[in-house]
Amino acid sequence: MPQVRIIGITQPNLENTDCVTAEELIAYAARVSNPSNQNNTETAPKLLRYLAKNRHWSPFEMVHVVMEITTTRDIARQILRHRSFSFQEFSQRYAVASNMLVSEARLQDTKNRQNSIENTDYFLEEEWVAAQEEVIDLIQEIYQEFLDKGMAKEVARKVLPEGLTESVMYMSGSVRSWIHYCQERTKPGVQKEHRIVAEYCKSLLLANFPSLEEILKDDTPVQ
Repeated sequence: MPQVRIIGITQPNLENTDCVTAEELIAYAARVSNPSNQNNTETAPKLLRYLAKNRHWSPFEMVHVVMEITTTRDIARQILRHRSFSFQEFSQRYAVASNMLVSEARLQDTKNRQNSIENTDYFLEEEWVAAQEEVIDLIQEIYQEFLDKGMAKEVARKVLPEGLTESVMYMSGSVRSWIHYCQERTKPGVQKEHRIVAEYCKSLLLANFPSLEEILKDDTPVQ
């Protein structure tokens, strides 16, 4: 299973504002044209809900969130397509890739080529897991063999399968970008493994920005 955790959130400077939370900082920035009311933290949640409902997104760009995501490299490639974010990813060129992950069996949706459906065949599941484990054993043996022979990591990594090899990445973006990402990647048509990552991100975002609950239930994309 993928893992997601927050490792950084923009915080207000307590010496220059009355803001304590990142939510209050967004409200502070939104009131730049009303300086006498900027430190009104009591109504910050209400203001954020108003901004989101009426799609005034620029204040949400004032706060950034950095999340650490552990998943397989094939899913990481999908995540990297969100170009409003900045990324830092584990490099197989400089470090040994030692962790491998097996995935569940799912079947092709014959009505939608971009979708998969749950597998209910226990024996197929067992067969699929065993096949992946067989590949992992073989690949790890080959990978380690050539590392031991002095092969450069940047060359030895060529045998590592994208869909089985674990990767750790840092994903940094504004709250606006995170809203868009969570809206888009929690939709039913998204690959399940990626959707699970996005659901974790959404849960963490709401834990720190509870005023976003309503907008994150809305499928209308952020513009």
